[in-house]
Amino acid sequence: MTTPQILIFAILFATMALFLWGRFRHDIVALLALMACVVGGLVPPADAFAGFGHPAVITVACVLVLSQGLQSTGAVDWLARTVLPREPGRLTGMAMLMGLGALLSGFMNNVGAMALLMPVALQLSRRLHMSPGQVLMPLAFGTILGGMTTLIGTPPNLIVSGFRAEAGLGHFAMFDFAPVGLAVAVLGVAFVALIGWRLVPERKAVDTEGFETGAYMTEVRVPENSKAVGLTLRAFEREIEVSEAQVVGLVRNNVRMTAPHGGRHIRAGDILVIEADVEALAEALSVFGLKLEEQGPSTAEDEEDENAKESPGPAQDETDDGDSKRDEDIVLRELVVLPSSSIVGRSASDLRLRTRYGLNLLAVSREGHRPKSRLRTLTLKSGDLLLMQGPAEIVSEFVNDTGCVPLGERELRIPDKRMAIIASAIMLGSVGIVTAGLLPAAVAFTLGVIASMLLRTVPLRQIYTAIDWPVIVLLAALIPVAGAMQVTGAADVLAQFLVNTIAQGNAVAALAVVLVVTMCLSDVMNNAATAAVLCPIAIGIASTLGVNPDSFLMAVAIGASCAFLTPIGHQNNTLILGPGGFGFGDYWKLGLPLEILVVGVSIPLLLIVWPL
Repeated sequence: MTTPQILIFAILFATMALFLWGRFRHDIVALLALMACVVGGLVPPADAFAGFGHPAVITVACVLVLSQGLQSTGAVDWLARTVLPREPGRLTGMAMLMGLGALLSGFMNNVGAMALLMPVALQLSRRLHMSPGQVLMPLAFGTILGGMTTLIGTPPNLIVSGFRAEAGLGHFAMFDFAPVGLAVAVLGVAFVALIGWRLVPERKAVDTEGFETGAYMTEVRVPENSKAVGLTLRAFEREIEVSEAQVVGLVRNNVRMTAPHGGRHIRAGDILVIEADVEALAEALSVFGLKLEEQGPSTAEDEEDENAKESPGPAQDETDDGDSKRDEDIVLRELVVLPSSSIVGRSASDLRLRTRYGLNLLAVSREGHRPKSRLRTLTLKSGDLLLMQGPAEIVSEFVNDTGCVPLGERELRIPDKRMAIIASAIMLGSVGIVTAGLLPAAVAFTLGVIASMLLRTVPLRQIYTAIDWPVIVLLAALIPVAGAMQVTGAADVLAQFLVNTIAQGNAVAALAVVLVVTMCLSDVMNNAATAAVLCPIAIGIASTLGVNPDSFLMAVAIGASCAFLTPIGHQNNTLILGPGGFGFGDYWKLGLPLEILVVGVSIPLLLIVWPL
């Protein structure tokens, strides 16, 4: 071997050792590897950061932003409620949940899909009388399996496609991964739903809630097109009781009825007073097409009340400023009213929340007491929890002015049907453009991000926070390192070793070796990093054997998406570690049979779909 080859192997060995050690974050290790290659003369300084402009890196970043749009608008929540049965059996519930997770992962970031469906999984585990981990681990594996079905399903697929293009073979199309990936995903989901979940150890979940807010009381208006119109209150409560929400009052013609009779029919224009936590409230709003009373435009009565309290001159300036602020990104925040808060003893109407601040008080939670006043006239007390909606900057201003304290930030989503439709249309349009071959993936999804920014399906403040920057840096740093393997000939040397020594010159055996080695590495190091390292080796093996490189690149894509043995192989595995109460050694009990199944199914399909 030449000196450059020895040097690149030494850098790769040290990089993998650092990945396995886990002392440093993956992106830091990748940057160290890149800088070592630059200092060692393996990567020209001018090309050191070329990876940040690589189409695969740009596409990954854009897909993460579009996924955030589907999440923040409630599009995925609506899909979950539509697809999943309300009273499932064990087999049906597991299969539908995993299937939905796999479907979402094919078109959005699979970590985002997992995070969205985790509350659904926990709720399902209670209904089925199963431990949380017995539902969470199958869901995590289902979302990982679903990622291998499309070009944008997971970063390794984009990396594999990029290396294919650099080899002069062009990019893979959007659904080139589907013939093998879809079959593997379907069989994997079926195996876990039928048998595999029984292999998951029953563990007591670790309580990961940072705080418990209890139930909020809020008011929702029934529009004319709502599914709730014509239902009795008793029938309506039966539909929302699964979410532990209940109707505690009814406002009709400005008259409030406390504990209304269950046989009373709901009319358009009624205001229902609902007691529920935030998640249950969001579900009720989506299912029945209800509107938060305090979120919509002020009624004539409200406007008169507010105008009567407004002073001329400066107040108008405040109103204008508030109107301009409404164009900013809207957030939901939970605030605690302290004894020293200036709003104690005052109501939302007294505070002129809308005209002075441009804020909406959506709900109030009061421990041990159910308020009987209308939300806008409710006198606030020390210890109340307020669900406020408005621009982030204005909410902060309100907190500073009043002495309230924001609770630890958590994800709160009030669904917006119109924005959910727009976000879905943007994602489908981007996918359609790529599928039709009209534009490269990086360009199509960048246009999708621009559309999301202009149409505000993703709050502008979330455009950059939606991107998993450590993954982006990891990819951008390792792409030049992988290129150095090819330039120095190190990839060919390693390929010849695997072919001649392990596979004994047999192409099918070499294909199996590539798949198994990729799977093993992805269990202990980042799957994107695994793909970046193995792609040049796979191309080198195909060249040595004189066979179709697509078979080996697809083997890398599948292997990199199958990290089922450890909690560190994939972020979805890490997400369920605490909520499932798992230990490091709990994953292989289901993961090993699943990986064996993947190998057994993938090799024949690769030989059929991508013949050597």
